[in-house]
Amino acid sequence: MKKGKLFGELCGDGGLSLEVWVEKYRPKVLDEIVDQEDNVARLKYFVKTKSMPHCLFTGPPGTGKTTAALCLARELYGEDYRRAILELNASDERGIDVIRTRIKEFARTYLVGEIPYRMIIMDEADNLTSDAQQALRRTMEMFTRTCRFILICNYLGRIIEPIQSRCAIFRFGPLPPEKIKQRIEWIAKQERVKTTKNAIIEIVQISGGDLRQAINLLQAAASFGKEVTRDVVLRIAGLVPREDLKQALQLAMQGDFIEARRTIRRLLYQYGVSPTDVIRQIHSVILDMGELDDQQKLEIIRTIGEIDYRLVMGANDEVQLSYLLAVLAAVKQS
Repeated sequence: MKKGKLFGELCGDGGLSLEVWVEKYRPKVLDEIVDQEDNVARLKYFVKTKSMPHCLFTGPPGTGKTTAALCLARELYGEDYRRAILELNASDERGIDVIRTRIKEFARTYLVGEIPYRMIIMDEADNLTSDAQQALRRTMEMFTRTCRFILICNYLGRIIEPIQSRCAIFRFGPLPPEKIKQRIEWIAKQERVKTTKNAIIEIVQISGGDLRQAINLLQAAASFGKEVTRDVVLRIAGLVPREDLKQALQLAMQGDFIEARRTIRRLLYQYGVSPTDVIRQIHSVILDMGELDDQQKLEIIRTIGEIDYRLVMGANDEVQLSYLLAVLAAVKQS
């Protein structure tokens, strides 16, 4: 049996795409970008005038930064845009050598055509070393006539001030839940994937404004069976239902440590997650618990931070989970 046919049958739909959906449904033009209207309007002005400064796109993952850069390049240079741009990922090439070699070699060549400059798109630029950023600053100054840079980062504070001052800064915010919901439902319809309402809600909540994560989660869940349900989404994400976890925490706060521990162990087994995963999920659940005042939340979150450190240092995760439940009981009864 062919791989594609087997995958389609496993998913309950012979037409389910084998492509990576994030790439398959990546916007091709600026008008297709989800949300980010202000940024799109500014980029359209660059296309209209055929002129642009160096740019710095900053914001959380999955908000459209790289997509916006590629859409801008496609609209400026046309379908043959790949010949006019150089894409780099600073996570792979962090050092000064890539600035001295690949970037300078590309930037010094003239581009014949209506647009007189080439474009260098550097993803995860905040991973460049300080020396590499200094070299990049000098390169940006040297080749302004022949090249434009689009630097993409998650953390603006990791980019040195001299580079920031030479760029037009575009801030990409997390996508609103409704926008992610609409996009996920549309992709599910295109792929003929059946989804439950609760599954969509869970995907939106887990993604936290990251559309890429939401799409990847949908595709992974779609490979499980005929219908994407909330239970499947939670298993894929390595999470347990918030209401079940909250119930276990409430048992601990009521002093029923044994039952709380038993409930947690059942959730670990049922959803196939580790105690480490649950401890980190407890952090977000605690913040929403009205039974605790701010001081109690502060004490518990401090404890979670200490536990997280111990886990990184190799502590036993089940022991640390039991310790956290014991702290919950003590805090509530104090």
